Amino acid sequence: MTDYGHDLLFGTFITPTAQPVHQAAELAVVSDRAGLDLATFQDHPYLPRFHDTWTLLSYAAARTERIHLSGNVLNLPLRPPAVLARAAASLDLLSGGRIELGIGAGGFWDAIEAMGSRRLSPGESVAALAEGIEIIRQIWAADQAGPVKVEGDYYRVSGAKRGPAPAHDIKIWVGAYKPRMLRLIGRAADGVLPSLGYLANGADDLTAINQHIDEGAQAAGRDPRAVRRLLNISGEFAPAGRAFLQGPAEQWAEDLAGLTLEYGVSAFILAADDPATIERFAAEVAPATRELVAAERG
Repeated sequence: MTDYGHDLLFGTFITPTAQPVHQAAELAVVSDRAGLDLATFQDHPYLPRFHDTWTLLSYAAARTERIHLSGNVLNLPLRPPAVLARAAASLDLLSGGRIELGIGAGGFWDAIEAMGSRRLSPGESVAALAEGIEIIRQIWAADQAGPVKVEGDYYRVSGAKRGPAPAHDIKIWVGAYKPRMLRLIGRAADGVLPSLGYLANGADDLTAINQHIDEGAQAAGRDPRAVRRLLNISGEFAPAGRAFLQGPAEQWAEDLAGLTLEYGVSAFILAADDPATIERFAAEVAPATRELVAAERG
């Protein structure tokens, strides 16, 4: 049993499609009204068929009341970290403390390069993300003396003023799968955000993900429990169980509780563009999963 001690979170993973115009924002509203904790949006700035994710986050923040919002995950190569830090802090202040920061090092480099950013190797992208996180945290540290100075190989900030400070402690969640990036998360981030469908061996790969994060945290003198383990999931409700997350809500709850108790996953973000599915996930799966986990934790 692996337990990092976090309360469970449940959310949605929304495609920011531009047609119909308001669909993505309406799904965030549905998620909010259903009582979910998170509404998150893909970020592919190079795809014209998608709304710009940061613009959509701002619009969704104005349309919702309680739910926290995040990119899943924001493309750091196309969003300069100092500017992103101020944008996140500003929207957090405007929304009453409801913004989290999911970021990634970039993956579709042909498209990223076509938009004007420099192509990076896997190793370079890890180093660039580390510099970006440092800059973001320093911009938010409005109570520290002196300007922000980070002379990195990929990002340089030479004397920028600090602030604004966010309304709450914004969490930095990183989409990652490879050992170097996972160790960086252990050293410097607040959570890992992979997609279950991208894991070659399914949930079994979560053991290695946890190991690399824990090693990175321990090497940096951090408690591994400081790093939340989030997971993007997908599934289908059905009258009878057919496979993992393919069955009735009670089976979904058992499947998800198993991921929490065995691998320490404490946030489940469902890819869904159907309001009825979102509402059922919130009304039936989330509370049942919480009950199963609470009973086992005892």
